[in-house]
Amino acid sequence: MSKSYFSQRINDWHQQHGRKTLPWQLDKSLYKTWVSEVMLQQTQVATVIPYFNQFMRSFPTISYLANAPIDEVLHHWTGLGYYARARNLHKAAQMIRDKYDGQFPEEFDDVLALPGIGRSTAGAILSLTLNKHFSILDGNVKRVLTRHQKIEGWTGEKKVETQLWTLADKLTPAKDTQIFNQAMMDMGAMICTRSKPKCDQCPVAEDCLALADNCMTSYPTPKAKKKIPVKTAVMLVLKNSQHTIQLIQRPPTGIWGGLWCFPEFIDKESAVASLKEQGIGEYQATELSTFRHTFSHYHFDISPILIEFSQQDSNQIMEQHGQLWYNLQHPQKVGLAAATKKILSSVNKITHKE
Repeated sequence: MSKSYFSQRINDWHQQHGRKTLPWQLDKSLYKTWVSEVMLQQTQVATVIPYFNQFMRSFPTISYLANAPIDEVLHHWTGLGYYARARNLHKAAQMIRDKYDGQFPEEFDDVLALPGIGRSTAGAILSLTLNKHFSILDGNVKRVLTRHQKIEGWTGEKKVETQLWTLADKLTPAKDTQIFNQAMMDMGAMICTRSKPKCDQCPVAEDCLALADNCMTSYPTPKAKKKIPVKTAVMLVLKNSQHTIQLIQRPPTGIWGGLWCFPEFIDKESAVASLKEQGIGEYQATELSTFRHTFSHYHFDISPILIEFSQQDSNQIMEQHGQLWYNLQHPQKVGLAAATKKILSSVNKITHKE
């Protein structure tokens, strides 16, 4: 397959059909491209756009982001998921502030050394913004390449990934790298889609091996499925007579790292037993609907119990470290886990019914 023949067709398609007016493509900067690329990991463009716009309004420069409290950054990320991305973004911004005087580095190795940035993201930032000659290999590009060349095997395997990088390096043109990389991502998002590829609109359909054998959706090869384990927990929702609700901050790493959640217990008995330890004697308990939150590697079945008690009973627990009394009427700007938001919404509905 001729490198120039492949890339020219991709670039010509982009001139006519590619995306050119996304928020991070206008008045382009390394900072904007970096934030957008991180947000777009695991998340669709349509979902990212409002988050990106608000993020840029609140943190217009890398220094603004670096100097902001992590709670504020996580608050802006609430709902996007994969919160390690936000923590790494904040950490990297502080490194850029301290090491590069707030200016995003332009050398590949320097970019790659930043937290949360891998080879493909580093290549995307530098090629899309500065037209530097680096190939990329995100999920969209993997899908286009594996189908076009019928590359077998799960793309997360080292052997397959190495094969794809070799192919990406071979096909990525030194001239107009910026256009080609954007076009390849657009191809995967708009034409070579996961379930219903629009092969009749594909500029490289004539030599696509998967299309020739009519097996497009067999590629990329899916990862072998494992049975996903299920974990359970009871979450205690303490609400006082001032309509404020107790939240606790998770450790900075791990699931929901740094976010505000409800206290977790293995069962209802241990949850209720904890009330006595916190000096809560009289209360009204309401069991809210159990729901499932799914992470990448397990299901989490959560059973919330709403505990309503009078204000004077809360004096003993008001000042404990790592706790926040969250005001339902005037919510504080803090990072909330998706499950926390769901439970707060349920409590709000009960409150409004009363």
